[in-house]
Amino acid sequence: MHIPTVESPPRPPEQRTARRAPITLALCSFLLLVLVAAEWHPLMNLDGDVSRTTHRWAVEESGITQVCRILTDWVWDPLTMRILCGAVVVWLVWKHSARWTAAWLVVTVALSTAVQQSLKAAVDRARPVWSDPVDSAHYAAFPSGHAMTATVVLGLLLWLLHRHGAARVLRRTTLAVAVVSVLGVGLTRVWLGVHWPSDVVGGWLLGATVVTLAVTAHERWRS
Repeated sequence: MHIPTVESPPRPPEQRTARRAPITLALCSFLLLVLVAAEWHPLMNLDGDVSRTTHRWAVEESGITQVCRILTDWVWDPLTMRILCGAVVVWLVWKHSARWTAAWLVVTVALSTAVQQSLKAAVDRARPVWSDPVDSAHYAAFPSGHAMTATVVLGLLLWLLHRHGAARVLRRTTLAVAVVSVLGVGLTRVWLGVHWPSDVVGGWLLGATVVTLAVTAHERWRS
């Protein structure tokens, strides 16, 4: 008697995309890391050209530079992002009794910081040096801690709002604020002359990688 083989149903496109996203982002992050560590000349030249141009603008436009300094030091600072993360943890526990998810969020942000600091120490890339600096920063340059932290915290916040059924107006408003903040913090770091453009792109890519990996892990463990 022949028993027909029952094939498993194909995965929906959304699930396939969700599985590919972490791999794609991780590969892009690794490629950029290798290029920066190897000091690939085309990338170094592009970084230098963009940085010299934006620094000249920053010196000439002191008003814009002051606004950028306030935004990067107070509004989009990694400490501010971590305080926001703490507020989200309280919201998860108090409003939704989601203690497991709250712990997952704390661990993810903490691991993201550890990865960021480890890469800074490993690559040990020097920051731009100017004869007439408009701002200063400490530690190594790659990846940008501001860009990576904002991407991780705001990316996870957006996913949590969607998962817990927040109102559409709130989700859309948060999305707009998150996009402006993530892009804005990266641009201010380059404008102030404390990061090369590839530092910022590296922070964005690594932050997005952390978000997709963390969300994938959360969904698998909860299921």
